[in-house]
Amino acid sequence: MTENMRSLRNFFLYKCLFALTFWNCVSLSVENELFTSVSNEDGSDKKIKSLPLLYTNSHQSKANFDWVVIQNTTESLSLSEITNDNVKKLVALLSNFRQGSRLQNLTLTNVSVDWNALIETFQTVWHSPIEYFSVNGVTQLSDIESYDFDYSGTSMKAVTMKKVLITDLHFSQNDLYKIFADMNIAALTIAESEMIHMLCPSSDSPFRYLNFLKNDLTDLLFQKCDKLIQLETLILPKNKFESLSKVSFMTSRMKSLKYLDISSNLLSHDGADVQCQWAESLTELDLSSNQLTDAVFECLPVNIRKLNLQNNHITSVPKGMAELKSLKELNLASNRLADLPGCSGFTSLEFLNVEMNSILTPSADFFQSCPRVRELQAGHNPFKCSCELQDFIRLARQSGGKLFGWPAAYVCEYPEDLQGTQLKDFHLTELACNTVLLLVTALLLTLVLVAVVAFLCIYLDVPWYVRMTWQWTQTKRRAWHSHPKEQETVLQFHAFISYSERDSLWVKNELIPNLEKGEGCVQLCQHERNFIPGKSIVENIINCIEKSYRSIFVLSPNFVQSEWCHYELYFAHHKLFSENSNSLILILLEPIPPYIIPARYHKLKALMAKRTYLEWPKERSKRPLFWANLRAAISINLLMADGKRCGETD
Repeated sequence: MTENMRSLRNFFLYKCLFALTFWNCVSLSVENELFTSVSNEDGSDKKIKSLPLLYTNSHQSKANFDWVVIQNTTESLSLSEITNDNVKKLVALLSNFRQGSRLQNLTLTNVSVDWNALIETFQTVWHSPIEYFSVNGVTQLSDIESYDFDYSGTSMKAVTMKKVLITDLHFSQNDLYKIFADMNIAALTIAESEMIHMLCPSSDSPFRYLNFLKNDLTDLLFQKCDKLIQLETLILPKNKFESLSKVSFMTSRMKSLKYLDISSNLLSHDGADVQCQWAESLTELDLSSNQLTDAVFECLPVNIRKLNLQNNHITSVPKGMAELKSLKELNLASNRLADLPGCSGFTSLEFLNVEMNSILTPSADFFQSCPRVRELQAGHNPFKCSCELQDFIRLARQSGGKLFGWPAAYVCEYPEDLQGTQLKDFHLTELACNTVLLLVTALLLTLVLVAVVAFLCIYLDVPWYVRMTWQWTQTKRRAWHSHPKEQETVLQFHAFISYSERDSLWVKNELIPNLEKGEGCVQLCQHERNFIPGKSIVENIINCIEKSYRSIFVLSPNFVQSEWCHYELYFAHHKLFSENSNSLILILLEPIPPYIIPARYHKLKALMAKRTYLEWPKERSKRPLFWANLRAAISINLLMADGKRCGETD
């Protein structure tokens, strides 16, 4: 290259870098050379960390390096579109990087070459200063054959291969897998490549990290392999593992294994006397998104500290399971749990996740049985807001932040009328939820009610009224059976007189003479002359009241002291309501102070308060009007025994 061309190149690079501030892109096509350094303004050279080359098809017979993408460090190089046509240039480029170069990271994208070219590229990289080699999108186009790979004198630490496609259908798997199995590096990733197997290393391997994400590996992987003695991390999600016990035996000889991710497989464990043997060093295990049931707790590493069982088919944590004394974090989200698990088998548990299960009413004694738990994630469950949930809600309010996601993630699912209500807003009274308190309260209320009813019965003489009603009913029944054809009552008297024996002189000397011997034909029913011998007093009272148009009650302080007057008033009042008649006439012979009326005379109190009564006048001049009003109240034509109306003559 001439001095003029170098000056032109340096000037072009300087202008591009100055204009973009950060190094972005520059186009070079100078004698098909790839320059790995540029001159700064002060004349010093700056190594280029990454030269991602976008190879474009030229009109010539071979591709040229037309575009160079320059990044702002000098330690990484990214190349794409590697084919059989330009792989020799790639090998030549990589051969120029010697020990002491700052280039540490190499990424190849979209590589489509035959087996020999791929191996030559790997071998070249292996003896370069590159420490981290990544190949994304590999298509191998020719027959795979055995190759004696030289692993000596390398700086390589990690190799990553993604989306590898093998077009050769007939080859010895050992020829392919042996190249990777015997790599003397710390980390190997082969992902998304439909890999069906991997050999056990032929000697003690320095692998500390293996990642075989999204392949087709099965339970046959690393069985009886005792060469991975330094392996600490093993990543195996999205493969085709089925037996948890076989996976456990796979790890049993990995003396340094600490973390195993075997999520999103087809794992199950029937627990039927199937033994499990895990690496004693294993402390973190991810078994999420498998087909594991409750039996999984019979096949777990004894020294596990962090366990992920999310998205399986677990319904409960069996009692009597082997104790996991070191377990601090347990993820049981998205299973089928009906309640919070106890901590009898997890004495050191600090974090528990049971979100998205089938927990309706979680146990309120969880934090008592799990005293070391610092955080519980129990949200997004179909909570049934009922009395049984009250204790858990009270616990949540007093948990001091231990309940993760409270209150937003804790919402009522049942009953339907409370759906969507946050648990913090759900309240029921203590009486509604405490069965003992409810029974005691109901008993006390019953006793109080009984006491009140008993008091009212005694105060209002309810037994007496019941007895009178019974006698009334019995009398009517006997009368119906004795004279079934004479049940239509015929009025024989204008009025029945009820009075106290102490007021009998006024009745005999004033009331009866003035009504019966005065104008008109008045027939009065008086117990002394009209009660039928042989019948009971009650039956006579009932008959007289029923055969009388009116019932006259002579009220006085003596009246309220008479038991029989009380009977007569009750039966007359009963007729008043049963026949819807207006048959009562009250005569107030003497004023009655309210305080002397017994409590059981509440009907008399009601009648005196609501009905008009005739008051016996002390002045003689007012008495004619009194008698006229009384005669008018009992005026009616009665049918006499001889068939004539009262007052009729032959």
